[in-house]
Amino acid sequence: MRILTPNNFGHHIAEPVWRSHAMLMGHEVPLEMAPWLFEQGSLTRRILLHCKNDFRVEVLSQKWQRPMLNEALRLGAQPEHLALIREVILHCDGEPWVFARSVLPRKTLTGRRRFLGKLGSRPLGEVLFSDPYIQRDDLEIAEIKKGQRMFGCATQCLNKSPELVWGRRSVFYLHKKPLLVNEVFLPPILK
Repeated sequence: MRILTPNNFGHHIAEPVWRSHAMLMGHEVPLEMAPWLFEQGSLTRRILLHCKNDFRVEVLSQKWQRPMLNEALRLGAQPEHLALIREVILHCDGEPWVFARSVLPRKTLTGRRRFLGKLGSRPLGEVLFSDPYIQRDDLEIAEIKKGQRMFGCATQCLNKSPELVWGRRSVFYLHKKPLLVNEVFLPPILK
């Protein structure tokens, strides 16, 4: 099923098609990308192991807005409900490695979890994987191509735009409160 959503001009833009590991048949994941896509632990921690000198989080935006339709469906939320959407680039040794888009429903940012809305340049993964009560559902994988939602935001920091990038996403549960993390891997990660 292809999901189309309207952009600001009323035109429809295709959203990425997310597939479970079992549904990837016929959509070959490049061998060098597989370890990144299927990493079960903290992606932040894995990147830190590869960075020689410098790891940083660049916050591109953080604001209340409507999630993409596929994000709302994945979270089991009403598409018209606002969520706090945080977009960042994870840099390793001065190069952009990962674009991350997190969708935090209002109900997730209550009680002890309010601080998630005020992370600044602190990596969300560091917070999530330090919580012993965190639960994570299955990873979904997508080829994100030119013309699809998220592609432009993910690749805007690159000098040369690729034809496609690979992404993954999963829902994390903090005391049964969901948040969705999309991670898009940029070409410098394979150098």
